[in-house]
Amino acid sequence: MNAPQTIALPDIQSQQDHRNLPIDAVGIKGVRYPVTIRSGNDCAPTVASFAMTVALPASAKGTHMSRFIEALEAQDQALDAAGFRQLVLDMARRLQAQRGAVEMRFPWFTRKAAPVSGAESLLDYDVTWRGAVSDGDYRFAMHVMVPATSLCPCSKEISAYGAHNQRSHIGIDVDLAGDLDLRELVGIAERSASCQVYGLLKRADEKYVTEHAYDNPRFVEDLVRDIAAALQRDGRVTRFVVEAENFESIHNHSAVARLEWRRAGAAVALAA
Repeated sequence: MNAPQTIALPDIQSQQDHRNLPIDAVGIKGVRYPVTIRSGNDCAPTVASFAMTVALPASAKGTHMSRFIEALEAQDQALDAAGFRQLVLDMARRLQAQRGAVEMRFPWFTRKAAPVSGAESLLDYDVTWRGAVSDGDYRFAMHVMVPATSLCPCSKEISAYGAHNQRSHIGIDVDLAGDLDLRELVGIAERSASCQVYGLLKRADEKYVTEHAYDNPRFVEDLVRDIAAALQRDGRVTRFVVEAENFESIHNHSAVARLEWRRAGAAVALAA
């Protein structure tokens, strides 16, 4: 067969628009894509959901949607914060945009050893990375949801034996001015709880986590305050929101707490 002739096709989105209305953000969302996340020396494959947008000047009729996917296709290395920054900058360059943003949501799996038996298993954390560039200025934010155990201090104090505990979800959202490893952020949350959770526990491990939680009772207020104090001491963190939800075992409702903070002089936070 003969090769098809090259046909000149009109480029509609490159035409002029005359309504004099710039668009703050235009692009794609809900794009699922396989990625590998680098945390320290470890790399973990996962599947991420991307939202990618750029600002569109008033004179342009439309953006080039295919170039967002081209930016993803060009990314073939394990992503850490530095690699994610390059992805954001490359997207803006391909679309000739002065401003742009990428949000990447993914489950991050890490291998944890049980506290006594050492039995290893995977545990997942829900993570979001957000990067934005504006006239050459790049900013990065990260959110992580950490499962944990909390044991009620009041229940322990008033009961002759035993104390009720809760499954906790701890959310930490931070704006960063330096490299903060994902493991570090997870560790801050887990150390602030009554006990960590694990994917696999043997009997000796179950005894340990039960007794460890009993020895470290925490209100939902304690969770957010302990995490906030640790983040305030870290100069890489310019802003944070810490949220905790305890799924009560003796009520049909949850206990919640939220604490926000911004370092003096820090810029307004990236949209969550």
